[in-house]
Amino acid sequence: MLVIGERLPRREDDRLVRGTGRYVADLREPGCLDAAFVRSDLAHAALLGVDLAAARRVPGVAGAWSAADLSLPETPPMLEPETVAGRPWPPLATDRIRYHGEPLAIVVAANRYVAEDGRDAARVSAEALPVLLDPAEAAESDVELFPGRSNVAVDRDFGPPIDDGVWRRAAVVVEASYRQQLLAHTYMEPKAILVRPEPGGGLTVWASHQAPHRLRRDLAGGFGLPEERIRVIVPDVGGAFGGKSETWPEYLAVVAAARRLGRPVRWIEDRAESLAGPPHGRGQNQRTRMAADADGKILAYELHIDADVGGYPHTGAFVPVATSMMATGAYAIPQVHVRTRTVVTNTAPTSPYRGAGRPEAAAAIERTVDLLAERLRLDPAELRRHNFIRPQDFPYRTLTGFTYDSGDYAGALGVALRELDYTGWRAEQARRRADGGLPLGIGLSTYVERSGTGEEFGAVEACPDGTFVALSGCCSTGQGHETSFPQVVAAVLGVDAERVTLVEADTAVVPRGIGSYASRSMQTGGAALYRAAGKLVEAAVHRAAEAGGVPAGEVEYKAGELHAGGRTTTLAELAAAGEPLRAEHVEDSPEAFPFGAYAAVVEADPELGELRVLRLVAVDDYGVVVNPLIVGGQGLGSTVQGIGQALCEDLRYDPDGRVATRGLLDYLIPTMSEVPPLRFAETCTPNPNTPLGAKGAGEAGCIGAPPAIVNAVADALGPAARGRLQLPLTPYTVWSAAR
Repeated sequence: MLVIGERLPRREDDRLVRGTGRYVADLREPGCLDAAFVRSDLAHAALLGVDLAAARRVPGVAGAWSAADLSLPETPPMLEPETVAGRPWPPLATDRIRYHGEPLAIVVAANRYVAEDGRDAARVSAEALPVLLDPAEAAESDVELFPGRSNVAVDRDFGPPIDDGVWRRAAVVVEASYRQQLLAHTYMEPKAILVRPEPGGGLTVWASHQAPHRLRRDLAGGFGLPEERIRVIVPDVGGAFGGKSETWPEYLAVVAAARRLGRPVRWIEDRAESLAGPPHGRGQNQRTRMAADADGKILAYELHIDADVGGYPHTGAFVPVATSMMATGAYAIPQVHVRTRTVVTNTAPTSPYRGAGRPEAAAAIERTVDLLAERLRLDPAELRRHNFIRPQDFPYRTLTGFTYDSGDYAGALGVALRELDYTGWRAEQARRRADGGLPLGIGLSTYVERSGTGEEFGAVEACPDGTFVALSGCCSTGQGHETSFPQVVAAVLGVDAERVTLVEADTAVVPRGIGSYASRSMQTGGAALYRAAGKLVEAAVHRAAEAGGVPAGEVEYKAGELHAGGRTTTLAELAAAGEPLRAEHVEDSPEAFPFGAYAAVVEADPELGELRVLRLVAVDDYGVVVNPLIVGGQGLGSTVQGIGQALCEDLRYDPDGRVATRGLLDYLIPTMSEVPPLRFAETCTPNPNTPLGAKGAGEAGCIGAPPAIVNAVADALGPAARGRLQLPLTPYTVWSAAR
């Protein structure tokens, strides 16, 4: 029975497309109140006080509190707790405001409209302080966001120092500076939480989240409750992209308000709040230097990063670390050094955003490789082939600390060139340069990404009615787990996938779990279910052997049935006969390293600055693909987000530190009208460290598409424009570079 590799339709889609999904905003809790937050209109200020007297007098307001009125824990760190030392993040600002839109007070009322009336009645007293928006400037400034502490939260080096002689001896040395602009996560459903106090002091929490067990742990630790007293349930989620992995300040304030009032309280973030952040994504200043010999062999690569983590360094501090460790991409480079400074500024705090450090790494090295090819007058495809890590060199230990498991980078690039018709487009480019016409450019990029961090729980139980229940510690935010995880279990058991039901995202039912982020779900969660299903078969074989009085080696299992000594028993019969037939497994396999190659063709109008992406080819290698339909959707979605970063998305601040993009008329995202002709293809290099052979999928397009597009535009406009091209490639940016 073929199950792995089948394009099974997503079970989830029927209810989601019909509008019968249940999101946090759809829940109806008796007596539920709604919350709104008083937010700062200043980006940096000394907070003198928040007067809530008028807010409390608004009819229908049940309560209004500032930090002085509520007992609140600090916002917990996520991945890099050492950056938090001396830089606490209060859920409601206390003495200092550090970004525009920071919560100052919470107002709870009978409905959202009344809560916002109460919010608007609040009066804030604050004295403005100098604003720091650029991480490089903030790193050197005398203005300290946390008095007595440097604005540089972390200063780290990766890889050994580079021998100075290599720069002198190299035939060519190229240098460049790049800016990874701040981005919004723009999930369809912004953040949301509903908290119901339970008798005896417990809590039931519904949240639009990626990691329910982490949220339970953080709330338990923050409010001094045993974890078993808190139940976290994640209903349907309208996207996350890394921005819903965290325990945000508003969540803590909502919990405190619900406990104070003894009533359910809900907060639904609106789009303006979501765009103002947190979280923002990306936000890096990068400086690169690369040396090569006359044949194009790369001798050394140096990357300096100033990473903007916003007013508080908690949730986004890991991202520049990931960039640093992925700095070399697909290339075997004998000398590599990365210096990373994580810097607090007066922008909203950052967090992992789809790709989380890998797009930043790919952009830096892929643009620099193209610059090197231009300087050496070499074809950029040939230069890449000349420097790729070879298939026989895996596993490959990078100088920045990762061990790549497997790969065939030249193979992926070859497929991309063929699918693009690289030779044909180069001929068309030459024709236009000779005969006239709008400039045409071809851009390439290759990437390696990291997926599948940490362990994950899975369990499978056989039911007396012939069905099966799979429990997973993952948490779908749109990835199609209800379809793909049962596929895995069904493949091991040899039964129809329709007989397998998935349960996840409820801490009262699933005993442990990490969640879904970093492209980890199938690689770790799928592997856990695969092994749990295998253990279930082993347990059934031993039960059947005991019942039949034969050795286990004489029991044959096939398609849900066990055959021993002329007797046939089903899993359902074993499940009904005695103890529950259940097995579980915790998967803790190493990280994996998916890879790929992207190629773009663009047409640029130097007079108007207009760009047309004529073709974009994406070739990805995710190892073994369980459901190509789902993975194809992930590839399409991430590629469109990558196109958005390349062409239009940009969270802008005015000089006073106020967010200038407060709606989707200001913050532009691609629509169907802006999506160019896309071609997707795959290679398959199985993951050698998991039973499924799967690597992570879902973030590739955000990594590969932007550098391919910007390299194509640089190729179209010529050498003089290359250094002036920074993302996003708006018409003004292109027009200015062409001048």
